[in-house]
Amino acid sequence: MSFHWSTACPDWEDRIRNGLPLIPFQPLFTDEAEAALAIFRELKLVSVAGSPTAGDACRQWVFDFVGQIFGSYDAATGRRLINRFLLLVSKKNGKSETAAGIMVTALIRNWRLSAEFSIIAPTVEIARNSFEPARDMIRADPELDDLLKITEATRTITHRTTNATLRVLAADSDTVAGKKSVGVFIDELWLFGKRANAENMLREATGGLASRPEGFVIASSTQGDEQPAGVFLKWLKRFRDIRDGRIIDPRSLGMLYEFPEDMLKSGAFKDPANWWMTNPNMGASVDMEFLTSQFAEDQSGGTSSLTNFFAKHLNVEVGVGIRPDGWVGAEFWLQNERTGTSNVDTTLTLDELLRRSEVVVVGVDGGGMDDLLGFAALGREKHTGRWLLWSKAWANRIVLERRKSEAPWILDLHAQGLLTLSDAPGPDIEEVANIIVRIDETGLLPEKGGIGVDSVGISDTINALCNDVRGFDIERIETVQQGWRLSGAIKTVERKLAAGALQHDGGLLMRKCVGNAKTEAKGNAVIVTKSVSGAAKIDPLMALFNAAVLMGENPEPSIQVPEDFLLTVI
Repeated sequence: MSFHWSTACPDWEDRIRNGLPLIPFQPLFTDEAEAALAIFRELKLVSVAGSPTAGDACRQWVFDFVGQIFGSYDAATGRRLINRFLLLVSKKNGKSETAAGIMVTALIRNWRLSAEFSIIAPTVEIARNSFEPARDMIRADPELDDLLKITEATRTITHRTTNATLRVLAADSDTVAGKKSVGVFIDELWLFGKRANAENMLREATGGLASRPEGFVIASSTQGDEQPAGVFLKWLKRFRDIRDGRIIDPRSLGMLYEFPEDMLKSGAFKDPANWWMTNPNMGASVDMEFLTSQFAEDQSGGTSSLTNFFAKHLNVEVGVGIRPDGWVGAEFWLQNERTGTSNVDTTLTLDELLRRSEVVVVGVDGGGMDDLLGFAALGREKHTGRWLLWSKAWANRIVLERRKSEAPWILDLHAQGLLTLSDAPGPDIEEVANIIVRIDETGLLPEKGGIGVDSVGISDTINALCNDVRGFDIERIETVQQGWRLSGAIKTVERKLAAGALQHDGGLLMRKCVGNAKTEAKGNAVIVTKSVSGAAKIDPLMALFNAAVLMGENPEPSIQVPEDFLLTVI
């Protein structure tokens, strides 16, 4: 059988607004889908009052998802045509029960002798949350209890006829690598995104699919309590691109319950009347009265509680413009919805900034052993006066050990070339100094006050620039006072963004830093601080504010570059 299909759902925003299915096509093989659903519907959900069957308790969206998983199997060839799935849905929408039901169904439908199936959870507690529903489904049905053997000590279920097994593994205590599973269900993918080694671990765990064409990998998750990172970010971005049609991959299918972009930017997602959109089990496993009560409690509980509510119960990604106490400029970082102007120019490399600018200043911030060293080149564009920003960061590898929760996104930035990792201090400052020399050679760097640095820990930067090799005069380096004294620069950057008068490349580095920033009032001033003390990094953003102080003084370049001068940057 040869045919073509698409797993894209480009009209998903209209569908989710109108309560329509997020999978726009029927299962490829309806007989396989129905055979599996006949088993799945009969499984009893013991955790639900009255122990109803899944057929009686589940909503249609669950059957749509299950039907696609099993309905993608071509029995004539023994090959599963869609073999990677992602379910992204808010908390309390029955992910654990759905995972258990899918994997018990897979164990029963399986034909391969001694096949291995796995549910991989990030912690023992989450592993229990998946194993116990599967165990209870079997014990509640005498026929299944005869067919399947349960070994609680190892969280293993064994098919007595095929000797196939379903094992629920906790990544923090069980051996996950080296498995040759036919089917793998990865639970709470967002937590794996916090682990630097998670991608390699999951690659090992799913390696068995290479020789098992009927195999599959399913991941489920809510949004996390921090911005997506690591393997979670990678999956999320890919499945969003597949859904939106930017990537064509008919072997991957996602069911992503998210608010449309305009509802996130306008704040409409906060209206309880819209909460059903990311809670397809509203009125079943999700109780509206509980959500409104929890929302009221979290509103009085502070920023972290409210942000966690949005992420967990509404599936809202933590990030730019979402934090209730976030920096005002974050709302306009990517685009000003009121004016329709975008602040993103993806072509804005350092070379392009130098070509388009009439003057350039730089800001430097951070650089501790377990911190980032942030750098910002801020240009004033010829003719328009618009500000142009290019940013980069450096980190010592020790930060990957000292700040394990930050390691995944730091590695993401490193892979994208937005951050450089070094084994020891020294190379980072040398690279910063070389970039400053490169800018100075164009004549765009002012003779005085073109380099703005934090007043703390600046000696290495000064030594790297004001030595016999580079020969900078110390007067060209300006110490920028921090804290409330930065308030003017912070507000200036906010206004520039709101007016569409500051452009940047829209990259992950600054999106992460802007999302991490929170504001605090100090008298009439506003200061920007980290959202999590010592962990969430904002050094490149602080470097931007340092540069903004200098640009606010209306500097002039050291050399007047002719209008028709063709700038060549080495």
